[in-house]
Amino acid sequence: MDVSGALSLIRAIPDYPKPGILFQDITPMLSNGAALDAVITHIAELDQASDVVIGIEARGFILASALATKRTIGFVPIRKKGKLPSQTYSRSYGLEYGIDEIEIHRDAIAPGMKVTLIDDVLATGGTLEAAIALLADAGGVLSSIIVLLEISGLNGRVRIEQAAPNIPVHALVTV
Repeated sequence: MDVSGALSLIRAIPDYPKPGILFQDITPMLSNGAALDAVITHIAELDQASDVVIGIEARGFILASALATKRTIGFVPIRKKGKLPSQTYSRSYGLEYGIDEIEIHRDAIAPGMKVTLIDDVLATGGTLEAAIALLADAGGVLSSIIVLLEISGLNGRVRIEQAAPNIPVHALVTV
């Protein structure tokens, strides 16, 4: 299966989790081994320079850990506040209904390490912007940002390009 065939398995679910939202369900793509392999192989070609892959909780973990395995480099999670057991750096970010917070272990990245940052969706850019700040706190050097889906109407790319100028932002699908 090629990457376009794999991405065609993503299905739109209207009015989930609330009316007016068109949720992009990646589960059919993930559950098909050939599709998942095609997507991860494609993502692996986008950034060969990184030393480690960082995934944002929760669906970003799936793609980032698979990419790390494919490239035989490390995987580091960025988790929601209170989920990591050791000392952390923490960043807050705004949501349409309030504020959330994400964290990374203080010792997860060696200073100067090149990092690929992965999440499932780029919407408003708040989560990715907070993750970019966490990487800077930890001493990592951002190599690229990769998302499976970008919701272009929410203008998150503009926000991310301001937070990480001159860093490639790759989206496999734009809706």
